[in-house]
Amino acid sequence: MESKQASDLLAALGHESRLAIFRLLVEAGAAGLNASAIGERLGMAPATLSFHLAHLSRAGLICGVRESRYIHYSARFPTMDELIAFLTHNCCQGEACLPKSTGCAAEDTHRLYQIEKSS
Repeated sequence: MESKQASDLLAALGHESRLAIFRLLVEAGAAGLNASAIGERLGMAPATLSFHLAHLSRAGLICGVRESRYIHYSARFPTMDELIAFLTHNCCQGEACLPKSTGCAAEDTHRLYQIEKSS
């Protein structure tokens, strides 16, 4: 990942509403959520939600798939993984120092990546 791409991704996450949407989709996992469920959970007006979802989609942090009348959104875990790897590259000269980042087991991360990759 190049610095410009990382900067663009971080800028997309640099708004409180977009960060909340992204975190909600990360918590939802590969199953994701439809737009109306996201709006209900975050108490966001449809037009505002649509604006922020479009911004996150353009940045490549989420993807949306139309299902009948609804659009189902999910986090793009490979993009998130690349950004985290970019931010932590050569962290602490290779020593384990990030205890909070161990919340997701390696096999869960691999499983989510495989699901995203096959989509």
